[in-house]
Amino acid sequence: MRLSGASPTLEVEGRHWPLREASRMVRVGPLEWHVQEMGAPDAPVAILVHGTGAATHSFRGLMPLLARDHRVIAMDLPGHGFTRGANADDLTLPGMARALGGLIRALGVQPALGVGHSAGVAVLLQLTLFGGLKPRCIIGINAALEPIRGNALLSPLAKLLFANPLTARLVSFQARIGSMADQLLRATGSRIDQTGRDCYAMLLRQPAHINGALGMMAKWRLEPLIAELARLQAPVMLIAAADDPMVPARVSRQAAKLMTRCRVEIIDHGGHLMHEVAPALVAELIRRPACGDAGQAAVKRSVA
Repeated sequence: MRLSGASPTLEVEGRHWPLREASRMVRVGPLEWHVQEMGAPDAPVAILVHGTGAATHSFRGLMPLLARDHRVIAMDLPGHGFTRGANADDLTLPGMARALGGLIRALGVQPALGVGHSAGVAVLLQLTLFGGLKPRCIIGINAALEPIRGNALLSPLAKLLFANPLTARLVSFQARIGSMADQLLRATGSRIDQTGRDCYAMLLRQPAHINGALGMMAKWRLEPLIAELARLQAPVMLIAAADDPMVPARVSRQAAKLMTRCRVEIIDHGGHLMHEVAPALVAELIRRPACGDAGQAAVKRSVA
């Protein structure tokens, strides 16, 4: 089943999108992906994968910093942002991982580094376990590796809302006349810039994006992935904000215990969107060689 609702376009809604000059559309089967790319073509490839309800704008500060020594590729996941053509299966964790693997093959790249935020971390880990990604390191930012708080209510509710074709239009209408974006951003515990707030507000006005985010929440099952984490061979570094109200730092600590080569870095504040609040600090941590260290060390740092 294809998702309903017309997707926003780069030409209209995306004409002022962050890093718009780096954007292009890439067709892979039924999916037409919005992809952004920066950095030297011969540099090691890093892919950036956003979380539920976000898009490439989430990496507007981090991407140029990583592009100094990487060929950086970010994309809007199926059902999100400007990517179009997703079906319901593409919104499951295995389906999203396979779709991302198809994009990577179509681009002809072999990423050395995978950076994910929130649910995007699960996508990277799943694709690596499938064998479609063989990175030298995976970086997880506030990794959503257990159901988000309240999910016992949220998942059934999301399924009901996703099944109703009027839901996305009602939500987008409410976003147009109210302050829904500000309310949701407050729930992240992060204070981001006006550009970021404008991007989230625009996305919330798009029924196709709302359908994609609701469908992802409705279909997300982490238990099979978590059961397989001990099989993961790639080194992992999980960066977590101590004040994240959506995915507490303990989630990263607990997930690290399930992996043989995982390091945890705790940042004292920044909230769930820490990479948008402090991109320079996150870029510094990503460049550290500590990612390859075995064990589950936890280091606490401060956001400048």
